[in-house]
Amino acid sequence: MNKSNLHGIILASIGVLIISPDTLFMIWGEMPAFQMVAWRGMLAGLCYLIIWFISRRSFIYLDCKTLFSNWGFTIVSCYFITTILFCIGISIAPAPVVLFCVATIPVFAAVFGHKILNEPASKSTWVTIILVIIGISIAIYGANTQEINFDILIILGALCGLGSSLTISLSYVIIRQKKELPFVLPMGIGVFLSGITGLFITGFQNMMEGNILPIIATGIFILPIPMYLLSYASKFTRATNVSLILLLETVLGPLWIWLGTGEKPTSLTLIGGFVVIFSIGIHLIYTEKTLRNERKHLNNSKPKKYNWINWDDDKEYT
Repeated sequence: MNKSNLHGIILASIGVLIISPDTLFMIWGEMPAFQMVAWRGMLAGLCYLIIWFISRRSFIYLDCKTLFSNWGFTIVSCYFITTILFCIGISIAPAPVVLFCVATIPVFAAVFGHKILNEPASKSTWVTIILVIIGISIAIYGANTQEINFDILIILGALCGLGSSLTISLSYVIIRQKKELPFVLPMGIGVFLSGITGLFITGFQNMMEGNILPIIATGIFILPIPMYLLSYASKFTRATNVSLILLLETVLGPLWIWLGTGEKPTSLTLIGGFVVIFSIGIHLIYTEKTLRNERKHLNNSKPKKYNWINWDDDKEYT
């Protein structure tokens, strides 16, 4: 695997490991959905803006100019929409339905990568996507102890999950398309605006309900750092790879819940998680081998350079 691609895989993996206990902290928070969005969105958005200001203070004018471009507006919209839609989906529909729809992130990333970046997904990538969705389906089915009766709210919740999946995958592809442009500022503004929206819906008088500290921890540390790393990783590796690695959170989350609440995952959840981890692991190993072979073939195909210091047209070269 070339260094750039490996760098992206490592960044995405670190991001997923950090964000994996997010669900546990949300459970500890015991807050309504929009109240959590308000706290998490405003805190995470401020963290992004602080990171941007410290790292880009010499380019504030240029970055703000970029913010008002089509590229900047798209990134702001993606992070605002994905946060709001996921919140609405979780609040009106059973979580398994929404999570299953969010698991389509690699599918949208593969489609956008092909259409926008001309990076068609390989057969092995599509096979991995299918296996991962199957594994997540098994895990979600095993974790769901209540029968789901489909109605209009569940359908709307599923559409919210699909919309969230679509926008986050689009953001990865757009960031990869313009690697040279700073993404932290539009990402921070989009997340912060989602927090303001959550505050408006919740109301100031209801903001102190529940357990504040776990949600503050997610807003300052667990949410902003991983999302930054995942977005930054898309500059180095394909958005499909980042999306597949992101789905490991669905597998690792129940393990954190088990450690934090004692709620043991079912056998089906563990089996589904194994399918996801195994599929993604094999895919990354296969990708490494393929890129290594391509690089070796490219090096071998380059013409060799010779130093003909003793060349003479009338004499035999020795």
